[in-house]
Amino acid sequence: MVALLQHMIKGLVKSPDAMQINEVEGESSVLYELTVAESDVASVKGPDGETLRALRTVLSASSGERRAVLELVEPDA
Repeated sequence: MVALLQHMIKGLVKSPDAMQINEVEGESSVLYELTVAESDVASVKGPDGETLRALRTVLSASSGERRAVLELVEPDA
């Protein structure tokens, strides 16, 4: 699942080397914490959060029985 996220997000960001995905497993769900370069946050969010919502939809559809959650960790300003 991490490989799928990396593949989708690499096409959106200008600094793919700065991208990190942390996988946190729970009993019935998996949390994916996505960190990107500060300059790439807007690209991942998209207009009105539509791109991030689409990423979450694809992740959810491909997760199977376990619930998958994608959280964008924004750098502190």
